[in-house]
Amino acid sequence: MPPTAAFRLARQTISANPTLIIFVGGQGDSPAEQMVGGAQRAIAFDTVERARASGAFERIIVATDSAELADRIGPAATVELDSAPFHFGKRLRELIHDYDVKLPFYIGGGAGALFSADDLAGIAERLISAENTVITNNLFSADLAAFTPASAIERIELPAIDNSLAQLLRREAGLEDVQLERNVATQFDVDTPADLLVLQVHRKAGRHTQDFLSTLSLDVSRLRAAMQYFTDPLAEVLVAGRVGSYVWAHLEKESACRIRLLSEERGMRADGREEKGAVRSVLGYLLQSVGMERFFQALGQMGQAAFIDTRVLFGHLGLKLSGNDRFLSDLGEPEGIVDSFVREFTAMSLAAPIPIVLGGHSLVAGGLWAIVDAAWLDHDERTSAT
Repeated sequence: MPPTAAFRLARQTISANPTLIIFVGGQGDSPAEQMVGGAQRAIAFDTVERARASGAFERIIVATDSAELADRIGPAATVELDSAPFHFGKRLRELIHDYDVKLPFYIGGGAGALFSADDLAGIAERLISAENTVITNNLFSADLAAFTPASAIERIELPAIDNSLAQLLRREAGLEDVQLERNVATQFDVDTPADLLVLQVHRKAGRHTQDFLSTLSLDVSRLRAAMQYFTDPLAEVLVAGRVGSYVWAHLEKESACRIRLLSEERGMRADGREEKGAVRSVLGYLLQSVGMERFFQALGQMGQAAFIDTRVLFGHLGLKLSGNDRFLSDLGEPEGIVDSFVREFTAMSLAAPIPIVLGGHSLVAGGLWAIVDAAWLDHDERTSAT
């Protein structure tokens, strides 16, 4: 989405370009959670640099609970150092009021990992020319929402998390929704350690993110073993969780293998089903019916590899897990998991007859875009070396 020459001229004459608002923070204190928090801070730094390079923004505001990030960003952006308790919608409204923002462009700290400066400028261009509109990467689970007028924030029930922001702006404020093109940049978001594994094999993150990843000792062996089957026309890969139709369409087009897809519980956080204990999963019923051992044996009969959004399973089972337990499961480190069920589940996934990659929503959304890209790159490198 390169900015047009007309837009570059408009930047010189328009009274208010968009204000980019980045929220970064909220991770726990365990090493696994701090790993994800560190990555989100590095991604936010890359997003600030790209936004500045685009020249498309009147102001860049970073709201964070990290004094380290505040010090590092320095004059590159306006920094708001937050402290608990935090409420997403209330804080966003405060910033819009305090800075008299005319065209707010919100993005989560982990959502900009693969955006270019031109990508950001392209969204800003669309926002400037829009009226009564919310532009988002996903209406039902937004990591990005640029909207006009800014006063629309007054007409909605302020959400505690960002996922439902775009949907509320459409439903309660009456804004027209414009959804961005589905691609790896707009769909990929770093929420869990599984997303860091994906970034490690994808190799196209920004410089601050790459520097951070180089400090970690991430085991990507299971991911590499699983992703190679996307380039194998004789293979079948199971993908389960909050999988959108656009993801399946991309997999059908870009992967050589057959895809066995189980899509369920999309929007479970934004619609409040997770909080209400209303999540229901076919895969969860299978697990409850046959037990852990037979469950993983069955997965081994459904394909040569599997990518599973475990949050749907955990929601179905009514598990109230710490961030540390979820993240250690993603990393394949059962020893430190407190919940006995998740500890056993994670250990048995490692012993399964096929490579199984566990993660959250981004794994089976933008993560799969990046994984398929990386799989073909590895395939081409192996082919050229022989």
